[in-house]
Amino acid sequence: MVMVDTASAEPFAPSSRPRSAAPPLQRPPNTTTPEHPHPAATLIGSVQRAMRLLESVAEHEYGAPAKQLARETGLALPTAYHLLRTLVHEGYLRRDRGLFFLGEAAERLGRSGAAQKRRSTVADTLAQWRDSIGVPVYYARYRDGEIEIMCVSDTPGNPAVEEWADFGETAHAHAIGQCLLSQLDEDARRDHLARYPAESITPYTVRDNHALLRRLERMRRMEPVVERQEYALGTVCAAVPITVGTTASTMAISLPAHHADRLLPAARQLQSEIGRLLGSLAISISI
Repeated sequence: MVMVDTASAEPFAPSSRPRSAAPPLQRPPNTTTPEHPHPAATLIGSVQRAMRLLESVAEHEYGAPAKQLARETGLALPTAYHLLRTLVHEGYLRRDRGLFFLGEAAERLGRSGAAQKRRSTVADTLAQWRDSIGVPVYYARYRDGEIEIMCVSDTPGNPAVEEWADFGETAHAHAIGQCLLSQLDEDARRDHLARYPAESITPYTVRDNHALLRRLERMRRMEPVVERQEYALGTVCAAVPITVGTTASTMAISLPAHHADRLLPAARQLQSEIGRLLGSLAISISI
């Protein structure tokens, strides 16, 4: 649709004069083609200066005065004072006898960043094992009476098991849960089963608490735990126990039931990989 300036347009009337070609559309004056702004144009200088002050304070274990921090960051002393007061007010710094130290808010950020790095390390490691063994890989742990699936690494070609029944409430039915329960003492096992009693969810699931407790007692320490179609029909799983301090943990794998012959060799390969890297992973998997 063409917009017409009705204030200057003449009334339409038939004409026998030949029509001339319409002139090409002209760009309105003072209009320029939008361009992406330079990255520096979108940065906020006061935030940059505050970050430099935080970094400078972090380098001084025993604190530093405002004048020294201003000098190290290249800031005017009034600007440094203003930013330092703001950072103290927000809890990122604290001031003691004229010296500035990192505050609780900055320390929380540091702890969160370290935790994220550990999680990233675990995720990268699981992805390596996923690709080298050719199976989905899971990491889980038992904490405060509950099962926590911490990380899952799979691919479209080797998808993870779909959680159709809550993993935390069906520990008796899958290798991850059985492996974690096997690492607990008898009282902790009974406490868990009192809250989440065993019941059949497939024709292959252990049928009651008593049968499950007997199975757990027979499990050999540090041996892979295997279940076949107890949680999901058409799927077999194996879990390798990991003990880091007092935390019960496990790495696990799953396969379609028609590849059940690969399950135990793959679990042994996973166990070997865990043993090779457990020293470097010990801190990361206790996230």
